[in-house]
Amino acid sequence: MKNVPSTSAGSGKIRLDKWLWAARFYKTRSLSCEEIDKGRVRLNGQPVKPSHDVKPGDTLEIRSGPIVRTVLVRALSGVRGPAPVAAQLYEETAESTAQRLAAAEQRRLAPEPAHSLTQGRPTKRDRRHIEGLRDEGSAPGWNQRWSASLDDD
Repeated sequence: MKNVPSTSAGSGKIRLDKWLWAARFYKTRSLSCEEIDKGRVRLNGQPVKPSHDVKPGDTLEIRSGPIVRTVLVRALSGVRGPAPVAAQLYEETAESTAQRLAAAEQRRLAPEPAHSLTQGRPTKRDRRHIEGLRDEGSAPGWNQRWSASLDDD
């Protein structure tokens, strides 16, 4: 197994946005900055700025939609590496893992909301059925041209 990467600087700290990017929570550093600015990332229970330093032992709460992941910072890295190496930078808490798995199971078991709709725009199949009814002559002269002019008797 590869060694856990560490920051090249001897300070033992790295910017939060850079660590989140290196740990593969976000695809780009700008995305991690946006999420931090929106308050979706908390460091040790406090809202912080993207430039705040992270050190090993810190606790991060990362909210993605309805799911909140709580992770402990284990190592630092300023470079984005492969996923197995990035997974060594943090450890997710047992409660967070349990909540995430329970939410995934709930989503799997929940019915598709679109199946419960009985109104709305007809599907292609419905349209063909309606056109079939029209062609059968259930409404005589349906497809014939009509005029709204008054008849002179």
